[in-house]
Amino acid sequence: MDHQDSQDQMDHNSHNDSHSTKCVVCGKEMDHDHRKHGEHEHTSMIDDLKKRFWISLILTIPILILSPTIQELMGLGESLRFNGDFYLLFILSTLVYFYGGYPFLKGFYQQLKSHVPGMDTLIAVAISSAYLYSSAVVFGLMGEVFFWELATLIDIMLIGHWLEMKSVMGASRALEELVQLLPSHAHKLLDDGSTQDVPLDSVSVNDKVIIKPGEKVPVDGIIIKGTTTINESMLTGESEPVLKELGAEVIGGSINGEGSVTVEIKKTGKESFLSQVMDLVEEAQSTRSKTQNLADRFATGLTVIALSGGFITLLAWLIFSNLGFEYALERAVTVMVITCPHALGLAVPLVVAVSTALSARNGLLIRNRMSFERSRNIDAVIFDKTGTLTQGKFGVTDIMPTSGDYDKDKILKYTSSLEKFSEHPLAKGVVKKAEEVFDVDSFKSVPGKGVQGMVNGEFVEVVSPGYLKERGVQFSNEKIEKLFLQGKTIIFLVVDGELKGAIALADMVREESGKAIKILKSMGIECIMITGDRREVAEWVAKEVGIDKYYSEVLPQEKALKVRQIQSEGLTVAMTGDGINDAPALAQADVGIAIGAGTDVAIETGDVVLVRSNPLDVVYVVRLAKSTYNKMVQNLLWGTGYNIFAIPIAAGVLFAYGIILTPAAGAILMSASTIIVAINSRFLKIDKI
Repeated sequence: MDHQDSQDQMDHNSHNDSHSTKCVVCGKEMDHDHRKHGEHEHTSMIDDLKKRFWISLILTIPILILSPTIQELMGLGESLRFNGDFYLLFILSTLVYFYGGYPFLKGFYQQLKSHVPGMDTLIAVAISSAYLYSSAVVFGLMGEVFFWELATLIDIMLIGHWLEMKSVMGASRALEELVQLLPSHAHKLLDDGSTQDVPLDSVSVNDKVIIKPGEKVPVDGIIIKGTTTINESMLTGESEPVLKELGAEVIGGSINGEGSVTVEIKKTGKESFLSQVMDLVEEAQSTRSKTQNLADRFATGLTVIALSGGFITLLAWLIFSNLGFEYALERAVTVMVITCPHALGLAVPLVVAVSTALSARNGLLIRNRMSFERSRNIDAVIFDKTGTLTQGKFGVTDIMPTSGDYDKDKILKYTSSLEKFSEHPLAKGVVKKAEEVFDVDSFKSVPGKGVQGMVNGEFVEVVSPGYLKERGVQFSNEKIEKLFLQGKTIIFLVVDGELKGAIALADMVREESGKAIKILKSMGIECIMITGDRREVAEWVAKEVGIDKYYSEVLPQEKALKVRQIQSEGLTVAMTGDGINDAPALAQADVGIAIGAGTDVAIETGDVVLVRSNPLDVVYVVRLAKSTYNKMVQNLLWGTGYNIFAIPIAAGVLFAYGIILTPAAGAILMSASTIIVAINSRFLKIDKI
């Protein structure tokens, strides 16, 4: 296969249902028992390159020892020659050519079929020219053997491809992670009222299942009994847990809160919400750009030079000299072999290795090199709100007394005293703010309404605005109304039936978000926020971080559509997110940047993972991509620069002056360029923000 584009050019096959999908590497079915298949396949490809490299390297040692050119370079003369040494050299080189060279020969065949020559084409031309010509010399043709050149070139290219593939993601992992979101079993309600745990793929539409507190919702359906709150933030982007009562829809993959509910199944298989998300991820990944990478573009040009240079050299020597066909052929082969420099095989992989290590030390994980390289040209960055610009956790923003006898501190103490017994995310935000709490007796949770209990001999309730209206409790407070307009969540403290105060909570904005937006804007990059949350919440967060353009109440499929719309304006787009609902957009974007504290699905879909969940690292991604690209260009210029001198001399333009490039001299030049490339790669660095 073409290892340069191996992961970006995979075929993506559609899945059959919500539980099974096909690996984008090999097309085999994946299900709950086959989740590790894709990872195994990707590891096997890397292990195969590693194995081929080590075996080829071991075989290269005797090839070098037996090669006359290397013996001449080392001043050994004829001391290591013996009868049949050329035949042994031929056998060893044949093994290296067919075994070590197989990935490149196969890649050459695929590039030939697609009419897009690249690195594999250049390598195949060089090693095949060296092998066929040297084999002919072994069996009678006058000339020099290039077996040593063949073997070392294959070794260098194998280790280069090995390093490169280790830095490239396995695209199928995102779909495998989506498969894992649903539980493997459901609590099916039988006709006699009993329950039975059954495999998820055995339930069907109109079946009834029971979902207990804290469990993942296994199916898409409607609640027919019970009340609860469900956390859908990873699926829809809605930051606040959603109250679910009779008739409310639930989504498979979301997380049930404190209540137990009975759900009637309405969607299964390909109709389910999660299955549709999987379709979107798969579609976006499969339609990614097939643009050749930088090394391939260099290789394409060198392939043309190698073939045309070799042909012109052969023709010129046949026409303008009387040294015969064998000498002309030797010059032509020398040109074609020298045109493929060893340094070219390391020019990009060495930078990739250094860049990957550098990024890891600074909290970045590069999973898709080609997409990462595109980061240098980003025109717009789209940020998800929940969990990306915000912490994805609720915190207290305001405390407002409504009665003169309760100050802010007392309101917080009474409220947190009750909330410490609740599992609701809002409760955790309140408790975290408090430094001291009171003892509570007779605690009771009322799903969808609030909590209550006895505190210091008083009957205390912490309730929602809706519950206050049910009770007929009126409140008029300009500040509270303003907080409602900002989209914040308000809870009220009622003591012995009298309203004492209110606490406002919101998904807390990360401290680094505003600084990241400011720096990106200064770099000429447009910043956009996109969220499934309400317009009021989106507007408040956008003002807090300095974003001018935002989209709210956006569904997952609409997020990917928004990315496509922005891309259609000719912009290179990066998407930053952390939830399942972000996965299609992450896959659709030119560069998908996943927040490390997010879901496995988002991480597996992302091209770059921000391990520290710090939006400022988006700036670092762009800067590192620019520096990495510049270093690659430098290496490619160094790696191919010697061709400017070597190819004409190898062709014989200075033959009249007694100057001709021998294979031994060519080896020295190539070694020098390879050393320069290796040293230059180590100088890659980027200043911290």
